[in-house]
Amino acid sequence: MNKGKVFLVGAGPGDPKLLTVYGMECLQQADVIAYDRLVNPKLLELAKPDAELIFCGKLPGRHALIQEQINQMLVDKANDGKIVTRLKGGDPCVFGRAGEEAQILSEHGIDFEIVPGVTSGIAAPAYAGIPVTHRDHASSFAIVTGHGRAEKQQDHIHWKALAEGIDTIAFYMSVGNLTYICKQLIENGKNPDTPAALIEWGTMEKQRTVTGCLRNIAELGEQENIQHPAIFLVSETVQLREKIGWFEKKLQQEQVKEQPI
Repeated sequence: MNKGKVFLVGAGPGDPKLLTVYGMECLQQADVIAYDRLVNPKLLELAKPDAELIFCGKLPGRHALIQEQINQMLVDKANDGKIVTRLKGGDPCVFGRAGEEAQILSEHGIDFEIVPGVTSGIAAPAYAGIPVTHRDHASSFAIVTGHGRAEKQQDHIHWKALAEGIDTIAFYMSVGNLTYICKQLIENGKNPDTPAALIEWGTMEKQRTVTGCLRNIAELGEQENIQHPAIFLVSETVQLREKIGWFEKKLQQEQVKEQPI
């Protein structure tokens, strides 16, 4: 039997229309779709009627399938001659473990492709009216994992370089760690008055955005009960939201149209 093939596909940030054309084609041809928790369920409607759907989602502290099991499942399905689409939220190479899965597939001699997707650290701010770069405000941009805690020896961030050298910083997986992140940035040279934003469920109809500055954004986020998934953005470009925020205005306009006269 010929070996199958695995496509490591980025599903985009949430809005199903932000899936790439190639990502759509990978879903349509797949015999097996292994999908993560933050993938929009509407994308699974693109699957063939007889496609096998496997949930690989991970909640904080609870894992439906641990990574080693996912790796083995991809290998086994491909060895069975299946076309497998491994569907990940955002971009598969931005905190999506595509690199690890690709290594395993390569070691087992299995053909694979990596299909990029729109990552939430760029898309969520864009939908909130906050460009991550701007000629007048920000010429550098960094994507950072935000869940590492010093007491657990998980904090490997070079805070001084980040605070002093990067104009726009997007933190993923950071909601439960905001106070620590803000403290580290301020202590390492970031102005406490630097604008900041929290964007919950970015690009989705339930998107919410809270803005403030580095010294108060953690408190504001707690007051508004911002939950995961959310992007934490630190940048002077946050101030542009007042003028160019468009998506939430669009949602409000649509809600007005839907109200009975």
